[in-house]
Amino acid sequence: MLEGHFELSSGMHSDRYFQCALLLEEPRRAEALAQALAERLRAKNLQFDVVIGPALGAVTWAYEMARALGARGLFAERQNDAMCIRRGFVVKPTDRVLVVEDVITTGGSAREVIQVLRAQSVNPLAIGGIVNRSGGNPFEKDGLPLFALADVEVKQWKKEDCPLCKAGGKAVKPGSRAANAPAPSTSTTGGGRT
Repeated sequence: MLEGHFELSSGMHSDRYFQCALLLEEPRRAEALAQALAERLRAKNLQFDVVIGPALGAVTWAYEMARALGARGLFAERQNDAMCIRRGFVVKPTDRVLVVEDVITTGGSAREVIQVLRAQSVNPLAIGGIVNRSGGNPFEKDGLPLFALADVEVKQWKKEDCPLCKAGGKAVKPGSRAANAPAPSTSTTGGGRT
């Protein structure tokens, strides 16, 4: 968890940012996290053939979750600003699908993946995340249960309501949609990368 002034991929502003790429950079840690979430899913008698997440943030997470569940690991990506499934990946209507995201704020990117799947007559069974910072289940209206390793309450604001902006601050965009964004001058909490 990074502290500072951030613009999230949803467009919201926050004083906290979860950089799961740092969390997943250690393969053993990524494997352990995926195994922990896989156990929660198995406890609910959920089985999957395919795990898919939006690129770029959930590519590693989708792979690790697929490995933990004994499923195929895919990712969806943007082409001409629209989410799509490319690279020869095929998802069939009979596939039991888990959609994953590393950090869930509004659920927007994962919801785009859900829409792509449903357009192909594929109905996902659940959503899986590392961190849920949404304050609930943003996929409830999609009829999908959400399973996350951590549910956290973090302040976030619309840009026009952001107290950090009103105080003269400028938000940084550290996420994958901001490919050339400058590195934020922030500190990590918890004694290091968490």
